[in-house]
Amino acid sequence: MVHQQSSQARLSLSSYEEDIALLLAPRLAYFAGVARHEHVTRAAQEMGVPQSTLSRAIVRLERDLGVVLFARKGRTVSLTPAGRTFLTSVERALAEVERAAESVQADADPASGKVAFGFLHTMGSETVPGLIRAFRADHPRIRFTLVQNYGEAMIERLRAGELDLCLTSPVPDAPDLVARRLDEQRLRLVVPDDHRLASRKRIRLAEAADETFVTLEPGYGLRRITDDLCAEAGFTPRVAFEGEEAETLRGLVAAGLGVALLPPPAVARPGVVELTVTSPRAAREIGVAWLDGHADTAPVAAFKRFLLSRRGHLLPD
Repeated sequence: MVHQQSSQARLSLSSYEEDIALLLAPRLAYFAGVARHEHVTRAAQEMGVPQSTLSRAIVRLERDLGVVLFARKGRTVSLTPAGRTFLTSVERALAEVERAAESVQADADPASGKVAFGFLHTMGSETVPGLIRAFRADHPRIRFTLVQNYGEAMIERLRAGELDLCLTSPVPDAPDLVARRLDEQRLRLVVPDDHRLASRKRIRLAEAADETFVTLEPGYGLRRITDDLCAEAGFTPRVAFEGEEAETLRGLVAAGLGVALLPPPAVARPGVVELTVTSPRAAREIGVAWLDGHADTAPVAAFKRFLLSRRGHLLPD
């Protein structure tokens, strides 16, 4: 009697749902097995558990719910109306658990599993497609979930468990992350083709101090690098537009809206001239990051090894 009062207290209206789940979850499969056979002995034989274990589990389930699920006649049982209602939901829950188990097992399969991979917008037109094409030459069945975003957003998704790896810049330095530098990309000052500097091949960034800039929005790694380089050159850039895509900025430069510090384009764009910046040294580091302490599935481990093997030659020539 004392035990019954303790169980009822655990499942009172003030109890937390997770407490109920902890009590019920291990017994649901037993309940479904007995309901399927309507016989405790046959259910125990099919499930490979002692009959006494199965019987006790059903009794405890009924006690914790405070509901009679089976009408008993010897070892033969039949569902009560409450038991039949409960069975419908239990079968759905067990089927969902089975689907979830199959899904994570499939994602971890060494030959055909999945990698959730994030990368910068500027890596999307050429770099990442080339990487995936080269990797899939040896791993043709591995699947990718791809996310294209700016660096800070990808790091947040990495921390949330939505990404396995991300290709980003600057290379992050945080205690909960592991990051490895893979390559370096020179940045150029992009000017309209009718600009006063368009006849030049090289320029010191300080020479553009009076220019209007078009830049990426705050929070983007390339925007931080632009601000830092301009500060090193002795000025704060006067910004006419803040965008989300490097190629949009290149188009606005061609339209005469301003100048921009950008990585090289995948395909040369008419209407602009791209100048080498000699001082300060204008470059950005590209690296790969992942959460520290998280075990990799076989597909993630394989793709990580592949990325690390591309150190120094990650970017297209």
